[in-house]
Amino acid sequence: MARSTRKQEILQAALACFTELGVEGTTIEMIRDRSGASIGSLYHHFGNREGIIAALYLEGIGEYAALLEAGLVCTLEAEACVKLFVTCYVDWVVANPDWARFVMHNRGRVEAGECGDRLREANRAHGQRIGAVLKRHREAGAFRRMPGDCFVSVVIGPVHDMARNWLAGRSGTPLAECRELLAEIAWDSVRAG
Repeated sequence: MARSTRKQEILQAALACFTELGVEGTTIEMIRDRSGASIGSLYHHFGNREGIIAALYLEGIGEYAALLEAGLVCTLEAEACVKLFVTCYVDWVVANPDWARFVMHNRGRVEAGECGDRLREANRAHGQRIGAVLKRHREAGAFRRMPGDCFVSVVIGPVHDMARNWLAGRSGTPLAECRELLAEIAWDSVRAG
């Protein structure tokens, strides 16, 4: 959330409140007080508290998607492509631990809420862009045969689990120290024999 607009200031204040007090413990008035925004500005930008939650979630997954997509160029080799999924994820989580924690815990809420269609559309569009890059490598035989949704789980599953444990304080090993190992494991799991 590097941009410094009123909307971004509100989202940063909301994230701070959610981190300190939990999503359920945070009121729109608390976000207003923390951000210095008027209640009218909050409602203008987001509609309601659920709109703030959804916007924060969508912005988080969008930032990770942009980071990943910026690295996925058509000339990238299959191994580098797979490893990039993992390294971008680690880099984003390490740089944004509170935001990552928020995203991990609020997906179901956003999917079930009034912005669920926006989330599904963002995921669909991101999946199509990523799929176009992966298709070339799949057709060239770089990956072992498996369903597309299984492929994503195999690549991201281990790093997602490690990140969840690290964010919860259950891992004594810093996530950044596992970056290259997890990337290598992802590649070994999907590369053709």
